[in-house]
Amino acid sequence: MRSAELGRTGLEISRVGVGAWAMGGAEYDWGWGEQHDEDSIAAIHHAHELGVNWIDTAAQYGFGHSEAVVGRAIAGLDPRPLVFTKGGQPEGPNRTTIQSLKAGSLRRELEGSLERLGLDALDLYQIHWPIPDEEVEEGWAALAGLKEEGLVRHVGVSNFSVAQLERAQAIAPVETLQPPYSLIQRGAEREILPYCEEHGIGVIVYSPMGSGMLTGSMTRERIAELPDDDWRRTRALAFREPRLSRNLELVERLKRVAERHGVAPGAVAVAWTLRNPAVDGAIAGFRRPEQVDPIVAAAALELSDEDLAEIDG
Repeated sequence: MRSAELGRTGLEISRVGVGAWAMGGAEYDWGWGEQHDEDSIAAIHHAHELGVNWIDTAAQYGFGHSEAVVGRAIAGLDPRPLVFTKGGQPEGPNRTTIQSLKAGSLRRELEGSLERLGLDALDLYQIHWPIPDEEVEEGWAALAGLKEEGLVRHVGVSNFSVAQLERAQAIAPVETLQPPYSLIQRGAEREILPYCEEHGIGVIVYSPMGSGMLTGSMTRERIAELPDDDWRRTRALAFREPRLSRNLELVERLKRVAERHGVAPGAVAVAWTLRNPAVDGAIAGFRRPEQVDPIVAAAALELSDEDLAEIDG
């Protein structure tokens, strides 16, 4: 398993990590549909066996359910995987997400996360979204304080713009950033990734397979049959026209490249994100153990100029 240092944190991470969003289950406003906890735990254990050494989760994923599952999975694992989680989206009425970066709210979320995960300190704590924007400074100062207390070892952010990163940097160093980045969501290439590379900010990207679109297993028929409690059915523009047709054409190109290398199309999609020099690691959302091997191959996959030209069409 290839690894890279996460920015200047000193953490050596596998190029692919376990994403635990779907492990939060279905019963909240950003769920992925039904998910069995034993499948989640088996996926984490299998990834650990293959050398994947970090897990990314959030208090918002099932409002604690994902973290509780991760806590069960890592109990007794040696070496223990690094655990990254996020705060700033506490539970609101009727299991809906609200946004708060107030210092007291973030502390309460962190305390709950530590209890569910069974940890004394987090390896990385991140602001999930910079919302409300006017609370960014308060939220980032709170995370810096939690680090000083020793409750978290490193602090980072997710979904921040360059302007928001600079506002946070004026208070305390931003150690990591987690942006969306994939072949169908390349906006981070313009400013975010160059800024992070220039300033030594570690980057782990999420949704490198476009929330499942680029795995090679998505078809029009499967998308039409997504359950009502899967957020992609109503909120993911990549799964609807006019983007859907373009994305399915891209998947066919990924399949041709994957066939040349003897890997899965999803591994090609993940490897494409890892080729960017600013990117240290990519989050892959495993829901079952059999999904792990095909995507972990991305950590060692080197794409040629010919591959890249075909992917770009």
